Amino acid sequence: MTLVLRLGVTVVLAAGVAALGACEETGARPTTTITASDSADQLLEGFSHYVTTDGVRRSQVNADTAYFYEASQVTELRTIRVVFYDLRGAESSTLTAIRGTYRWQDGSMDAKGNVVVVSPDGRTLRTQALRYDNRANTISTDQPFTFDRAEEHLAGNSFRSDPDFKNVVTDKPRGVSGNGMLLPGQGSENRR
Repeated sequence: MTLVLRLGVTVVLAAGVAALGACEETGARPTTTITASDSADQLLEGFSHYVTTDGVRRSQVNADTAYFYEASQVTELRTIRVVFYDLRGAESSTLTAIRGTYRWQDGSMDAKGNVVVVSPDGRTLRTQALRYDNRANTISTDQPFTFDRAEEHLAGNSFRSDPDFKNVVTDKPRGVSGNGMLLPGQGSENRR
């Protein structure tokens, strides 16, 4: 009788192990995870933050809404306004855009969607995407842009400058200077 009971228990255990093995998942598994805005670690409305370098205020970032992702140290911003400051602390320009991505580790930011940068004296840069590099204190885009100052109009394929537009570098510039003189290589068909 003991032998029959042992055989019965062995058969039940073997059937249980077989059943557990049959439940193993062998389907495809995703290799990456995409973080959606509704899975942010924190959500803030009315966000405002000063960016500094070596204790000097470089910019103030404002947004209607901010989505914080702690693991990646990134904040996604909606309806943004960024005020840039020169080394003396005076306002050098103001950026507005539909959305942006702020990186906490280095203070850099990407702005996208109807990006407009205006200096206090009215110089205006317009593009669809712009990157701010806090360490180098530069703004740049690899997208088409326009830049206007009084009677001058400049357009090009890419742009790099400091936020107060003192050192401007562009690729394939075209436009008209203030006295109506065309940039080198421009024809009269490009005049405004």
